[in-house]
Order: sequence, then structure tokens, then C-alpha cells
Amino acid sequence: MAQDQLSVNIEWGMVRGTAEGRLISFKGIPFAQPLVGALRWRAPQPVKPWQGVRDASKFGPDAVQLPTPGAAPWPTSEDCLYLNVWRPVDQTDRPLPVLVWIYGGGLVRGRGSRYVMEWFTRQGGMVVVSFNYRESRLGFFAHPGLAAEAPKDPRGNHAYMDQIAVLQWVQRNIAAFGGDPGTVTIAGESAGGGSVLALMISPMARGLFHRAILESSGLPSPRDAALSLRNLDSVESRAVEHAREAGIHGKDGAVLAALRALPAEKVAEYGVEFAAAVVEYAGGPQIPGFTALMVDGRLIVERPEAALRGGRQAMVPVICGANNFDLAPSVAETKDAVFAQFRALAARARQLYDPQGDVSLQALIQAVYADRTMIEPTRYLAAMMTTAGQRAYYYRFSYVDEAYRGQLPGAIHGLEIPYAHDMPSVSTEKNLSCCRVRGPIGRCPGPSAATGPTSCGPVVRTALACRTGRAMTRLRATCWISRIRV
Repeated sequence: MAQDQLSVNIEWGMVRGTAEGRLISFKGIPFAQPLVGALRWRAPQPVKPWQGVRDASKFGPDAVQLPTPGAAPWPTSEDCLYLNVWRPVDQTDRPLPVLVWIYGGGLVRGRGSRYVMEWFTRQGGMVVVSFNYRESRLGFFAHPGLAAEAPKDPRGNHAYMDQIAVLQWVQRNIAAFGGDPGTVTIAGESAGGGSVLALMISPMARGLFHRAILESSGLPSPRDAALSLRNLDSVESRAVEHAREAGIHGKDGAVLAALRALPAEKVAEYGVEFAAAVVEYAGGPQIPGFTALMVDGRLIVERPEAALRGGRQAMVPVICGANNFDLAPSVAETKDAVFAQFRALAARARQLYDPQGDVSLQALIQAVYADRTMIEPTRYLAAMMTTAGQRAYYYRFSYVDEAYRGQLPGAIHGLEIPYAHDMPSVSTEKNLSCCRVRGPIGRCPGPSAATGPTSCGPVVRTALACRTGRAMTRLRATCWISRIRV
């Protein structure tokens, strides 16, 4: 390997990566200034150029967050806006397609360093980018003082501003790593998949990507009835109340300065842990001062369902789907409460979900709320993209490794990730060949004079190849369609 392959010159200076077999990795590259102190809750700012060669052999610190129960602690910091790039060692005559991965975690936890992206580079022949973004109250917070301080900045959705900053960085710099800025796929799971949807409907992200993959995305949801976004004025009111509860009073500028003086850990962690966030998303008690995403009027100008209905989303090919035992957030405590949401269709829903009245409450909640939160909204997204003339690959993942059968009730939330990334912890070669994303995303040619419109398409050669298990029945889907009034 030529030594100069490890060094790449980007817009702010030179970085030096590490050879890992047949690939090269560049880790911990800053894509924005550290947004600390007076820059807390501001839009990403350009990185200051550095002198010499910057070491890119280690991941940067992850976003401040509560530790995952049972997991070993890892480095976190408010200074967390770093990205990572993987590229093949072998040079090609043409630029390689680019995959940008957005992790999930309910917008309150998660880290770019967790995910192994090498397979996409080794086998897929791609340049892959992962990154961190601000989370919890550091990622979603809108105080009125911010409008007075920076009236031209979008407000509130700071995590999405970070994601757009990464995509802009990709457009300016990925060619230096051998990537094609005109062939960018954004992909994410859970809140990462929701981030993909947010980027699809954001006018600020238009033209920054060309394909999209959404795995079990629920926040934001393509359906308002599943998880609705709040308006900016209500979010600002909650921020003011949170400051008062923290003992901070005064005019907006003074309050904002006092909030910025608080330790990042206190701001991000107070009351904001994953289980509490999921309960709030399901309609439970609100977390003080935390709202997750919002309609801010600049970055998110309308709710996803309205954008999809009006054809105002990014017109790109899409893969979307969910798992057969996916996330089912609910605060219902009785069967009557479960069926009350169907209003005039309650009797019909009972006949479909609990015809004999012998389904347990837990099983009923799982079936109904997974359909409500994950399954039906994903179906709707695929339908709206198809209506808009775009290719939509809709999947249902239900494979459970033999080692976990009897322990897991089905393919739980996130279980598809090891197969999509080709890193199942326990699997035989037969299992690997059964359930994985086949072929390099973004490499398959689109329609042409030679192949015609039935070509395998510009997203993947095949979506998830494993289609075992029962999908949401047509009758249940029809019930939801009637309930939500398509």
C-alpha cells in the first residue's frame, strides 16, 4: 500500500487514517466547531483550519447521554461533532457510491462508534460515513432567547442541523476519499430512520442525498396519529418552564446565558433517559424541557404526513420496513383503552386483533401498537413514494437466529441491524445467506436502454432477502387506513 493513501487533504487540513486489511479508516474528523459555551444550541459552525497532519486513528467522543443500563461506560462530551470515513484500499477508475449511516436511540442516546461499517466497504465497494449528533436537550431545545440571539438560524432541531452539516461536508469533501458526492445514500434505524424521514421532508437537506433507507423508523412518523410533532411556540413555552424549574429567572438573554453555564451532563441527562422518552412519545408524562423534534418553520416546515400527501418530500428511491415484533410504545393499561383509539371502528378492531377475547393484554398491546407506530406508517411511506413515481422497496424482517429461538418472541426492534451490517453475533453461513442486504447499496444500475425499466434499480440489487413470518394482514391494514383517514 502506498503511504500517501493514508493521508487525505480536506477543506480544513490534512488527515491521516489507519490501514485495516483491505480498507482504510479515518476516525474522529471534526465537521463543526465544538458547540460549547456560547455556542450551545447554535447551528453548526465551520471548523477552524489546522496546521500539519491531524491524526484520524481514533473515534471522537460521543454525545453526552445517560449510560445504557448494563453497558460499560464510554467517552462522552458536549464536544462530540465528529465523523468517520471508511474506504477501500484498492483504487477504482470511477468514484465509489457513498453510504451515510445515522444511528438510533430515541434521540436521547446512541453513538456513531458503535456500528461496524467495514462490511459495506470491504464487500460493497463503498465509501461509508458515520458520525455523532447532539442528543437529548442539547439536540432538541428551543428557548425564545435563541431567536433574539441568532434570528437567521433555524431553531430547536439542533440534531438535524448536525446531520445536514454532515451531508454538506460529504458534498464538499467525500471526493477526496474516492467517494461520489452525486451518489449518496442516507440510512438509519429507529430514530436514525426517523432522521432520514426528517431529512427527506426538509428543504434545507434537498439535493444532499440521492437514496434513502429507513429501518423501523418511528420518530418522526409518516403518520401524525402515530407520533405527532409539536409546534415551535409550545416547545419554547416548555423551555421557559424548564428554566424556571431549574431556578433560572430573568430576561431571555440572561436565562439563556445561565442555561449555557450549566454542565452539559446536567442539561442532557436530567429526566431524559431512553425509557422515559419512549413513554412520552407514546403519550405518557412529559419530560421537563425536552420535546424531541418540532416544526420549526425553517428546517422542518410541516409534518411528514402533510409533506408526503403533497408530494413535497425528496424524490429519491427508498427502502423501508419494520420487524415482526417491533417497538410498540403504549401507555394503555386495559384492553378497552387499547381499542378506544379506534373510536367508531373499535368493534371492528376487536374482531381483527382479539376475536375470541382471549389475547393477553401484553400480546394485544404488542400487536396493535407495533402496527400503529411502525408497520402501518412504513406501509404508508412506501405507498406515498410509489404514488410520487419513486421506487419503494418495502420489507418485513422476522428472522431470529437459532441461538435465540425460544428466548425472543420474534424479530425485536433493531434485530435486523446485525444482518444488514453483516455482523450477526451467532449465525451459521446458511443463516447469513438467508437474511442480509444483498449487494452494495447504490451500485446497481438504474433503468437504461439495455436493461429497460425492470432493472434492479438504483438502490440495491435486492432488498432484505428474508421474507419469513406473517406481515400485517390486509384487513388490519385496512382498519388502520380507515382509522387514520387516508
